[in-house]
Amino acid sequence: MEEYEVMELEDMIKRGTTTVGLICNGGVVLASEKRATMGSFIASRAAKKIYQVDDRIGVTTAGVVGDAQALIRVLSVEARLYRIRRQEPMTVRAMTTLLSNILSGQRIYPYIVQLLVGGIDRKGAHIYSIDPFGGNTAERDIAATGSGSPIAYGVLEDRYSRDLTIDDGIALAIQALHSAMKRDSASGEEIEVVAITKDKYTEVSENKVKSIRSSFN
Repeated sequence: MEEYEVMELEDMIKRGTTTVGLICNGGVVLASEKRATMGSFIASRAAKKIYQVDDRIGVTTAGVVGDAQALIRVLSVEARLYRIRRQEPMTVRAMTTLLSNILSGQRIYPYIVQLLVGGIDRKGAHIYSIDPFGGNTAERDIAATGSGSPIAYGVLEDRYSRDLTIDDGIALAIQALHSAMKRDSASGEEIEVVAITKDKYTEVSENKVKSIRSSFN
């Protein structure tokens, strides 16, 4: 693929969305805003961008919605098949390896997505960043994707520490998104947050998100 085509693909991914992931003491927090855009047009104010693909694994999506949803369906089915065949859940690393192989196999007609895969398994809490060509990066602490990610990183880098509790991680993720939404026109509306521990996968309630977010106004 020519260099200008790669740059155009990256630009398409970065036009909208801000998602973040944090490794906390006891688990992982994933968060995203809900605005979906088509150029300067706001296509949806309540687009879902965090998906559960296994009992303790979630994926945040940035890029083309159809591509992301197609990948989520494949991952969910493969995770169920793996559990049936091996009588144990797929590890986070195995999930990202599968995803990387799928994306790498589509290099000529790539999925236009950038993904964060976060979860917890027998080896602990993990976050991986996946690019459209199957590049797979294990993140040690924090990660952000999308057009508002530079702003979100500014907040995360300043306030993150590895000993954050899950509740503190939720608050920090919301603060990072809140700041990105103020400056990035493609990111906006509501915020969705997921907390993953060894015991459960939890979608944080809208009321709790709004309560935390109000403290940053």
